[in-house]
Amino acid sequence: MTQLIALRALQGLGGGGLMVITMAAIADVIPPAERGRFQGLFDGVYGLATVVGPLLGGFLVEHLSWRWIFYINLPLGVVALALAVIQLVFKPHAAHVDHRVDYMGAGFLAAALTCIILFTSEGGTILPWSSPQLWCTLLLGLVCVGGFVYEERLAAEPIMPLSLFKERTFVLAGLIGFIVGCALFGAVAFLPLYLQVVKGSTPSQAGLQITPMMGGVLLSSIVSGRIISKIGKYRFFPIAGTALVSVAMLLLSTLRLDTPLSVMNVYMVLFGLGLGMVMQVLVLAVQNVVEFRLMGVATSSATLFRSIGGSVGVAAFGAIFSNSLRGRLETFVPPGTALPQSLGPQAVAHLPAALHDDYLRAFAGSMHTIYLVAACVALLAFALFVGFLKDHPLRKR
Repeated sequence: MTQLIALRALQGLGGGGLMVITMAAIADVIPPAERGRFQGLFDGVYGLATVVGPLLGGFLVEHLSWRWIFYINLPLGVVALALAVIQLVFKPHAAHVDHRVDYMGAGFLAAALTCIILFTSEGGTILPWSSPQLWCTLLLGLVCVGGFVYEERLAAEPIMPLSLFKERTFVLAGLIGFIVGCALFGAVAFLPLYLQVVKGSTPSQAGLQITPMMGGVLLSSIVSGRIISKIGKYRFFPIAGTALVSVAMLLLSTLRLDTPLSVMNVYMVLFGLGLGMVMQVLVLAVQNVVEFRLMGVATSSATLFRSIGGSVGVAAFGAIFSNSLRGRLETFVPPGTALPQSLGPQAVAHLPAALHDDYLRAFAGSMHTIYLVAACVALLAFALFVGFLKDHPLRKR
């Protein structure tokens, strides 16, 4: 496990940079007034990859080995590296400038995020909420946040310049990105689990069955991006998108054990359509208002807030689900009944008939809680968009 964690951290160092560079490179050559359709295509490709990834991953795990979910990236990485090295894609057109990396700021930020995510993921599951160790972890995270702010004030080239926080659109995009990431990743993570536990789907089937959601993302990202480029306004789309996401979350909270997959597909399409209208606008709005020299750090910061929201969302919703499931099992399952240590989809399928039905009822009830909370989070993002987001004219150059 230590080896897996260390190498995943190394993978994240590279992957985080790649995600930002793609968006910053487009911002470098395409003016905001025309960037909507390109950003829509990027988000559409991201949505398509999000479908293909779990589907291919499920197939590999089911028919080969979990190791192949890492092996499959090697040929793709070699091709991307070759393109970058021979400069077919990225051709430098500026003079080289020596920069000073803000290692202290990066260290404080990483430590703060780690502590906060540990607090949300371990609270009420691994550690009780009364645990001194849990609250010391949160306190250390807050201290690191203070250290990060102090370091950014002194650094020659801060990793996240505090001047960005004077720009209202940047602050709003970061806050909403965090909320959207929390609702998105926190809630979507449970859809494949629902399909495997309740519907008896295999991992590859579950990946295929969430295709309607990403189809909605692909469609609305491309269409809304082209419309934004044509009319030069973007405020309507995140408002409509968060409204659709909220409605979809409320509908997903009504899922029962006997809900047909066709009905669930309609809910997922609505969710995807709403999501596709939101994700691209946040980055576009930030890039449109910041100084050009801060384009890269502003883009990475907007992406970072969404990623932080996703990490916190998965941890927080996981804790909510675990606590809700534990409470419902105490109600549905007769006292003294022994349950397996690990209740994955396969273990649930092999429970005795009566116990199996009780477990599924508790599981479905916990899913209702998850999506009701997610709907409230999405409504908060909707309220922020309606109340505070303004249309800034998209720059022509």
